[in-house]
Amino acid sequence: MLRKRQVHLDFHTNGTLPVGKNFSKEQFQSALKAGHVDSITVFSKCHHGWSYHPTQVNEMHPGLDFDLLGAQLEACREINVNAPVYISAGFDEKEFLKRPEWRYHCSPDKNEQKNYENEVHFHLLCFNTGYLDFLCSQIEEVMVKYNPCGIFLDIISPKVCYCDKCVADMKALGLDINSEDDRNKFSMITFEKYTRATNAAVRKHSETATIFHNSGHIFKGDYGFIESNTHLELESLPTGGWGYDHFPLSAAYVRSLGNKEYLGMTGKFHQSWGEFGGFKHPNALIYETSLSIANGAGCSIGDQMHNLGEMNSATYNLIGKAYSLVEEKEPWINGAINIADIAVLSMEAVTGNRDSKADVGANRMLLENNYLYNFIDETMDISGYKLLILPDTAGISDTMTEKIKAFIGNGGKVIASAEAPIKNGKFIFDFGAEYKGKNEFTPTYFIPCSETVNGKTEYIMRCDFHKFEAKDCETAAYMQNPYFNRTLEHFCSHMHAPNNPDESFPAAIIKDNVAYIGWDIFTAYATHGHLCFKELFNAIIEKLMGDEATVTAEIPDRGVVTYTRQEKEKRNILHLLFAHTTVRGRNTEVIEDTVPLYDIKCSVKCESEPKKIVLAPSGEELDFEYKNGKAFFTVPKVDIHQMVVIED
Repeated sequence: MLRKRQVHLDFHTNGTLPVGKNFSKEQFQSALKAGHVDSITVFSKCHHGWSYHPTQVNEMHPGLDFDLLGAQLEACREINVNAPVYISAGFDEKEFLKRPEWRYHCSPDKNEQKNYENEVHFHLLCFNTGYLDFLCSQIEEVMVKYNPCGIFLDIISPKVCYCDKCVADMKALGLDINSEDDRNKFSMITFEKYTRATNAAVRKHSETATIFHNSGHIFKGDYGFIESNTHLELESLPTGGWGYDHFPLSAAYVRSLGNKEYLGMTGKFHQSWGEFGGFKHPNALIYETSLSIANGAGCSIGDQMHNLGEMNSATYNLIGKAYSLVEEKEPWINGAINIADIAVLSMEAVTGNRDSKADVGANRMLLENNYLYNFIDETMDISGYKLLILPDTAGISDTMTEKIKAFIGNGGKVIASAEAPIKNGKFIFDFGAEYKGKNEFTPTYFIPCSETVNGKTEYIMRCDFHKFEAKDCETAAYMQNPYFNRTLEHFCSHMHAPNNPDESFPAAIIKDNVAYIGWDIFTAYATHGHLCFKELFNAIIEKLMGDEATVTAEIPDRGVVTYTRQEKEKRNILHLLFAHTTVRGRNTEVIEDTVPLYDIKCSVKCESEPKKIVLAPSGEELDFEYKNGKAFFTVPKVDIHQMVVIED
């Protein structure tokens, strides 16, 4: 089982600096104890290319005169702290300068390559060169000399490379360097060669060591990559421009894999990696670690050690404020499995587009409406979900289409939008309508059929719309076009023409247990965030699901609700989280002051009346009412994070 209170200790140190002069085993151990840390990833080799231990295959940092890695490992063993070892795999600045034949080439254009090489940053090396053998020798040396519990390899992902070796090898395989498909195919061949070789270098010496290849992102549906790791670490630094909704999206997919333990990786930094002297408020780390455990993950907090080797006491006092709470909560975390009512078919998994705004928008709407959900790919079983969402984008396979039809036939509910349910100019499911193609006007206007916060009026929809003729279905919303598209000859006011009230068209429809929304509302919500998008989506969910939601909680839209099951202990755990975020500077989303919530009314579906409902870890018992298969209770206070235990 992965340890839940981990630190990822960065150490990337220029060769001109002294290293480790102030390292003290006692001070190192004292910091870990103050931080309530039970695992820390320490470093063998950094992005600059130096080893931090005596080496026969690489070069030890010139400013280091002792075995710093060995000293850290010894310190960890003495206090029962796990210590996986970090090795930079993609970057090696020392070798980039020494071995030009190993360099990654970003472009066939020599001027672009020269610009890349002259920029002040770390530079990549190509895994299709002798560099891969060099890297594997470093891994094997660490395995033989130190026998670590795990290896963490950093900065890896499939990349198209135009170096002479890659161009020649593509030609030998009959691949065309001028073909994007062939270039991408060869990048995957190279990446798989890398994962096989590096994993073999570890397994040659240990069958139990953990292995993780860090790409900064878990590619949805890429099982070749997923299965090359023993576990997954979801890098997500919300203050570094990633935002607080990034981790829930990653976790919602990874937890649906079912067979991978995973960590949520944040940082102690004010912004992002490589920051010396940056600190976030303790409330932010308390929230971020609580968010990890509520989503079924362990925790990893990024730190960076000073080149002199002394652990920063303020950092570990900060980490300890979060990890002391995680430690108290561990009995209700271990072995817990997240429960979900709703599945979202990831458009990243369908199309291969990592930056799928459809996924982002769907995640935000579900998160803000406090639904229980997972993201899935086309290989996964959907039969256990109550509702399936197909957001915006075309490309669903024939196999998945048949799976969805069977799901619908068995009573499963489906909401599809825009092009997702369209193939060869027709709907692939029976929505009681006939598809008529993409609308020629944009933006358009949404007219709700049910009440919204601002009433029944015309709402701007800054997105594409797909037309259809409604025949045998219920209309949930209407659309009106503007008088004209904005052109040089026809424009009105500052942005767009007003709605034309002379004609309205069906825009969202429901037939039995399926619904279709003509707008690509998920992509649009990710981009524009209009309330009306979410109101339309939520109204259709409520219409389809009725009172079938496993959990309800009257918590604000910035709240997070998850629900887990510990089968061995015969109990479920409701997680309620709340913290408001604030933007500092241009793009740094932070949590500082927190406001508790009081008297949160909740309900959970239960097969039988619970034995008791208690707050954890305090043990305070709550009064509840059980009727119609649900337990109703009120949580007196949520101060960042509160767990509620429902015992069978």
